[in-house]
Amino acid sequence: MNYRLCLDCSVAAGQDRIVTFSGETGGAGRTLAHDLRAALAWWRDAGVDLDFVDEAADWLAKPPADPAQTEAEAPRPAWEPPRPAAPAQHRIAEKDSLPADLAAFTAWWLAEADFGDGAATGRIAPSGMPGAALMVLVEEPEAGDADSLLSGPEGKLLGAILAAIGLARDQVYLASALPRHTPAADWQALAVMGLGEVLDHHVRLVAPGRLLVFGGNASSLLGHGPANSGKTLSKIYHEERGLSALAVPALGSLAGRPRGKAALWRALLEWLGPDWTGTEQT
Repeated sequence: MNYRLCLDCSVAAGQDRIVTFSGETGGAGRTLAHDLRAALAWWRDAGVDLDFVDEAADWLAKPPADPAQTEAEAPRPAWEPPRPAAPAQHRIAEKDSLPADLAAFTAWWLAEADFGDGAATGRIAPSGMPGAALMVLVEEPEAGDADSLLSGPEGKLLGAILAAIGLARDQVYLASALPRHTPAADWQALAVMGLGEVLDHHVRLVAPGRLLVFGGNASSLLGHGPANSGKTLSKIYHEERGLSALAVPALGSLAGRPRGKAALWRALLEWLGPDWTGTEQT
């Protein structure tokens, strides 16, 4: 009697047959493989065709690695040289050590190695006389400045603004917060280094009638909140000694902005008042 190989086929009760791989049945001479095959067929006929355990198993999980092999094959981190400690941020100068007169201060400001980035070349001196009716403070010289401060487009715009309020450029004291053109200056670090105190000392030496500050970075060094940078707000500086100051946007940001220029003009008229003659002295 021959049967096809079929594990799901039923075997009649009482019949002792073993299904071989060739499909033949036999009794004697059967092998262990035959017996296992027959046992599996019997359990399948009985309805037990799956193996169950109480705990779930992750069949896709990778087998645990040999600890000794893992330690040997683990990638070693590349050697990194120790990083040097960040240098302590030095002060530009202590307030008590700053020069006590304007001429000496200007000389120090143009040559002091610890000021700004330490480079002495490209620094532009302030211009004007102490006690001027108006002191104009900008953030930094223009990129093309060589012999005088604001010799480019920003200077031309400033000249027009001054002419509109009845002043010539040589009638004002013009200075910058930084001695040389410094793109992307770290103003926060400069404030920590005491640049605000240097500017405060500079203004006190000039003793102007009024102070006009262009640029939020410069005005923030004099106590104007960074959140208000670029706004035309008066009474930002030296109220305790009667110095009226106005903070306005930087000259470079006003170029090509008619609305910005109009807002600046309204702020200037309100700040100067109807009695302004351009000849105020302290």
